[in-house]
Amino acid sequence: MTRWYSEKKREHYYKEAKRLGYRARSAFKLLQIQKKFHVIKKNDIVIDLGAAPGSWSQVAREITGEHGIVIGVDISPVKPINGVIFLQGDMTKDETIEKIRNYLGDRKADVVISDMSPDISGSYSVDHARSIYLCEQALKTVDLLLRNNGNFVCKVFSGEYLDSFIQKVNDRFRVVKQFVPRASRKSSSEVYVIGKYFKKN
Repeated sequence: MTRWYSEKKREHYYKEAKRLGYRARSAFKLLQIQKKFHVIKKNDIVIDLGAAPGSWSQVAREITGEHGIVIGVDISPVKPINGVIFLQGDMTKDETIEKIRNYLGDRKADVVISDMSPDISGSYSVDHARSIYLCEQALKTVDLLLRNNGNFVCKVFSGEYLDSFIQKVNDRFRVVKQFVPRASRKSSSEVYVIGKYFKKN
């Protein structure tokens, strides 16, 4: 019954994504996060890490409006979206952060969102450790490019290193929450960490 429900739900979000013109069902995860936590506002500058195929950038663009700025970054190329800047690069490399910084100039981002996932190896402990590593790269981006009181959303796979990662987010943000959107698969171990009100040093 659970599997049937999970597949039905997956199909529902897939169909809804098609119907509404989103590139992937993951758009609904960000929409559900936004509804609960209000992380993105109109006219914000948003950096979207792990942007391919572009559904989170689509949602961010809708929320920020024509005067907002959305910068999507991914190791893979992303098909253009009107009003979104896509940069191709590996977030584990400093040069990619420099690319974003060069685009921003002297501005800082209002929000950093990350839906980055590692290539799945099949070994849960390896995948979890790789997920944590990517989340720490996202936090590095936060440290360098997020403004004081800015917001953060990051996908992570649950596991033994989650608590220590949450502590690092707690060190940087005044409010930290964990959230599993309804659009996540029941079988998935993913959880979204939301940080609000960045404590810029």
